[in-house]
Amino acid sequence: MSEEQNTEQQYVEVLWEDGTIIKCEIYDVIDFENKTYALLIPLGEDDDDTEVMVMEYVEENEDNGFFRTIEDEDEFNRVCEYVQTLEDEEFDEDEDV
Repeated sequence: MSEEQNTEQQYVEVLWEDGTIIKCEIYDVIDFENKTYALLIPLGEDDDDTEVMVMEYVEENEDNGFFRTIEDEDEFNRVCEYVQTLEDEEFDEDEDV
């Protein structure tokens, strides 16, 4: 998790267009290209098959916000590449210990 976040687990429910609600753990929140994105892990998934969901976080006001899918494929790819660089950096730091 980002240093700014506490280590307490946080959960959200994501509503898909088909009406399905998926409860997710907020794994991390990152700022990239003047936007905020969340890395969400669906609960109840088999650990071997777990895919991290990347969604944009939109803050409506100080107390409310929501997650939305990233519609632009180029934006999605840039965010995923950035997340990968963060993971690579974290892996490199772990090796140095």
